[in-house]
Amino acid sequence: MTTESAPPRATPPRTTTRLSIFPLPGALLFPGMHLPLHMFEPRYRAMISDAMARDRRIGMIQPRGGPHDDADALYDIGCVGKIAEVEALDDGRYNVVLEGIALFRIVRELDVTTAFRQVEAELLPLIEDDALSLGRRSSLELESRRFADMQGYAVDWDAVGRLDDESLVNGIAQIAPFDAAAKQALLEAPDVEQRAELIIQLMQFFGRHDGDESVTLQ
Repeated sequence: MTTESAPPRATPPRTTTRLSIFPLPGALLFPGMHLPLHMFEPRYRAMISDAMARDRRIGMIQPRGGPHDDADALYDIGCVGKIAEVEALDDGRYNVVLEGIALFRIVRELDVTTAFRQVEAELLPLIEDDALSLGRRSSLELESRRFADMQGYAVDWDAVGRLDDESLVNGIAQIAPFDAAAKQALLEAPDVEQRAELIIQLMQFFGRHDGDESVTLQ
């Protein structure tokens, strides 16, 4: 008697989307988080106008170059933000608040005539029920208290304690004063458990280099 092997599973087609991007070093957005931005350069004012006329989405991503070189090569991973709030100022500038929707990976940069850059991007799937172990949560909160005391931050720890794991980890990762490479490593961590562990390591490293302006992984 012979048995037939199961046919190989078909690989699902990769779904891609067109995104206008805002390259900004040190500014991260995570799914479920919010990021306020002030748009004053003409090209990014045009990008906001374009996004509002279409699907209200832009892609936040970090450039690999210096802090003022957004024409440089980009990191591969960023986050799609949907414009949740927008205030159009009289002089053409915008105040906007982005809500993180999903991480994306750049497939290729597009050749466009717009002043702002656009890419073809693959949206990455969200992890369901992403949570911390009890030990990791405890360690993160303890290290965060030490870090906040060292920096002189005033924190409502009761409110922090009520956050779910993902909001706690991603919130810290988004606002922590680490350099661009460290923040990118946090963004690319595969889950909140590993992202939390990296945050703890960076805070401890920062504590051993008190007085430095930023933490670097380079």
